Amino acid sequence: MIGSLRGRLVQKQPPAVLIDVQGVGYEVEAPMSTIFALPAVGEEVYLQTHLIARDDQQALYGFSTAAERQLFRDLLKVNRVGAKLALAILSGISVADFVACVQTEDKARLAKLPGLGRKTAERLILDLRDRYAQTDAGISASMGSSGVASATPQTEAFNALVSLGYKPPEARRMLDGVDAEDEVTTEELLRKVLRSAAAT
Repeated sequence: MIGSLRGRLVQKQPPAVLIDVQGVGYEVEAPMSTIFALPAVGEEVYLQTHLIARDDQQALYGFSTAAERQLFRDLLKVNRVGAKLALAILSGISVADFVACVQTEDKARLAKLPGLGRKTAERLILDLRDRYAQTDAGISASMGSSGVASATPQTEAFNALVSLGYKPPEARRMLDGVDAEDEVTTEELLRKVLRSAAAT
């Protein structure tokens, strides 16, 4: 099991990053919360990781905090919640806010997250409420570049939103709904879009 990675950040292409660890490049998928917390390309980065290994593929997921990784693992235990949906949830809401939603059974807020409907929100609350019921501090209390631009920030942000579970027309409307400066990066654009979506 690969539990963590420390190396040089080579590329950021949300929701994926490439990390060079002593000459070996690791492709890691991460939630937007982790992407936003990453340093600049070329700098050292440390991520806690979760490896999913199947007969047909292996996928490595990275997180900036233990709380994020634990929530990811908890979500994977919920029926019909896979890695893609778990990343989308982590990208759309903070760990503390997610736990609060479970504790208060706020189905309406959870249902607004990408890829979730009311039934999935209800299932998350049903399966996780006992685990989070006893902690006011939330889940954290129990957790112990190549330099070549392949696409514009708008295109990369669009692809990232679709990867997170948004429908292409919805992703386009979200991007059209925010003011983006000429020099905006993909991470900055995604931050604006997700903030705007959370506020509606």
